[in-house]
Amino acid sequence: MLIERTVTCPACWEAVELQLDLSGDSQDYVEDCSVCCRPMRISYAVHQGELADLQVESAA
Repeated sequence: MLIERTVTCPACWEAVELQLDLSGDSQDYVEDCSVCCRPMRISYAVHQGELADLQVESAA
């Protein structure tokens, strides 16, 4: 199950749309910002099919 969330890029402070897959367990990965292209570390937790926690920080 995919959901969309809007987050703020930690480098350029612009709003960025993310698609999160809640069908699995927690995720931790690096994705480039669609605005400034700097890497962001995306971490989120899933509990009983619901988004339990979402964190975005600079990966540089």
